[in-house]
Amino acid sequence: MADMTNKAADNIRILAAAMVEKAKSGHPGGAMGGADFVNVLFSEFLKYDPERPDHPFRDRFFLDPGHMSPMLYGVLCLAGFYTTDDLKQFRQWGSVTPGHPERDLAHGVENTSGPLGQGHAMALGAAIAERFLVARFGEWMAHKTYAYISDGGIQEEISQGVGRIAGHLGLSNLIMFYDSNNIQLSTKVEEVDTEDVAAKYQAWGWHVLTVDGQDAEQIRGALRTAQRAADRPTLIIGRTVMGKGAVGPDGTSYENKVSTHGQPLSAAGSDFAGTVANLGGDPDDPFRVFPESAELYARRREELKRWSAEIRETERKWAAEHGELAAKLKMFLEGEVPELDYTRVSYGPDVATRAASAAVLSYYAERIENMVVASADLSNSDKTDGFLKKTKAFAKGDFSGQFLQAGVSELTMACVMNGMALHGGVIPACGTFFVFSDYMKPAVRLAALMRLPVTFIWTHDSFRVGEDGPTHQPVEHEAQLRLMEHLRNHENQRSMVVLRPADAAETVAAWDLAVHNDRPTALILSRQNIKALPAAGGDRAKEARQLVRGAYVVADCEGTPDVVMIASGSEVSTLVEGAELLRKEGVRVRIVSAPSEGLFRDQSEEYQRSVLPEGVVRYGLTSGLSVTLAGLVGEHGCIHGMNHFGYSAPYKVLDEKFGFSGPSVYADVKKLLNR
Repeated sequence: MADMTNKAADNIRILAAAMVEKAKSGHPGGAMGGADFVNVLFSEFLKYDPERPDHPFRDRFFLDPGHMSPMLYGVLCLAGFYTTDDLKQFRQWGSVTPGHPERDLAHGVENTSGPLGQGHAMALGAAIAERFLVARFGEWMAHKTYAYISDGGIQEEISQGVGRIAGHLGLSNLIMFYDSNNIQLSTKVEEVDTEDVAAKYQAWGWHVLTVDGQDAEQIRGALRTAQRAADRPTLIIGRTVMGKGAVGPDGTSYENKVSTHGQPLSAAGSDFAGTVANLGGDPDDPFRVFPESAELYARRREELKRWSAEIRETERKWAAEHGELAAKLKMFLEGEVPELDYTRVSYGPDVATRAASAAVLSYYAERIENMVVASADLSNSDKTDGFLKKTKAFAKGDFSGQFLQAGVSELTMACVMNGMALHGGVIPACGTFFVFSDYMKPAVRLAALMRLPVTFIWTHDSFRVGEDGPTHQPVEHEAQLRLMEHLRNHENQRSMVVLRPADAAETVAAWDLAVHNDRPTALILSRQNIKALPAAGGDRAKEARQLVRGAYVVADCEGTPDVVMIASGSEVSTLVEGAELLRKEGVRVRIVSAPSEGLFRDQSEEYQRSVLPEGVVRYGLTSGLSVTLAGLVGEHGCIHGMNHFGYSAPYKVLDEKFGFSGPSVYADVKKLLNR
């Protein structure tokens, strides 16, 4: 058995090196060093259904260093998820083996990875989601989440947030292997980092084990110990060797070299054919699967089939005894949202959109039982406490609530929400100030790439944060986020929906869209109160539901308008004030609320022209960069925007100083019409 295990690990090393060599691109060294761990994990410990890779109660394996994809593809090939022909197409157009792994459950890939640190943070989210479900449906469905991290991921600042939160929550279902090989892309680790990693994780409350990462028996023992952990996550530090088994042209060892990290072995100065032979392979057929590997994984496949049959039978018996709970679990796992009656959402007149959001969240806390909301230490300011007041925060040993107090760690929080979405069974949302979306954009980008239904709640949406000053006043942020609406995902959808509602009624409509969306959604909400928009037909709530079309007419005139005025968020009510002054002079005005240009551009050309008629001058008002509205206003119109940082002063003073008032709109439009 030991020889068979070692042969399979060497087989993975060869396959990894061969993929990179054939592609003339990639990272072979780390993959060769990590082969022993993934081989033991997949051939002996990881539980999954080989015939249904998306089985909800499977163990999860999250790879953090995406550049080590050859290792993952190699072990998944032995497990039957890829063919050797798939491996030969590594990094090629149209292949199922891209340079960095992209979520692909059919091939056993749980997460897209590449930006270091995010992978193990997603694993944390999955581990929390597992505890959330177990708390509601029982330990019969319990499963483990395994994460694989490298020196780079340990160095990324996000590891601080993951280590702290996982230790604080005592997540014994989270087991992480740290591939410690002292090599990174341009230096040895010791040249940039001399911290005591074990002591750091122990201080966070983790159980830490250190093993020879090339010794299968030590790895096996550590995994057994980790699985018995009852009240804390486990970190297995595996001392591995970069380029394990590589030899030079003279046949001597070519291990432990920086050069083999990020290029083919031959380009690094190693002898590829000699390395294959040194590892027991055939240099003329480096993609060959060893008989020992095939036997080891065939045996594991049969074990997993038996496990799968057992867990299905356990689920069947449980469901037969718990009919109502079983129906609820099915709804959770299928991502269904219960029927919602928004007439039960109560908010006062002319409130801030963050306050309206709090009212919606308060209602959701009573109706959407699998919604999980998080805040980065701002729940009483971003008003996610509307949800928290109806539930409680997760705590060590108690996941019966629905709220994660993430602490001051916006990026970690966003990645954790992504991990929850990847796991399934929960509906994740998280909140903070809009200006701090800067910390979150790497995670937002991966959510968009993976098409994850995460809702990002960003409040304090403009310079109207006021006295807090320019560090807290978002200006360029909306333009940055709206770029994601122009970026399409691999399903040819706009990769994200970005909504800046104009009043409370639009906020309710925005939330309804968000909880039914199959992509990430951003809700950009105001700190200050906003006057409700007029109800042209007498039912503002009904009219606000037009938000789903991206832009719509809020107020109109008889005949063809002289000017179409466009805004989103609180600026729409400012347009209403300006329009009143313009109408007194006989100017025919149309006001358009445009919470999402992306959704608007997805409407028919006929609808778009009905809202923004050709040949009519357009005026835009935005508290962000002028370019935010450029696509809607066009080059012949005028945009009053914020093209500079803000200042510290009461927001009403800033409105006046920056020209965001009814009289200023009046003056701008008169000048535009007289141009």
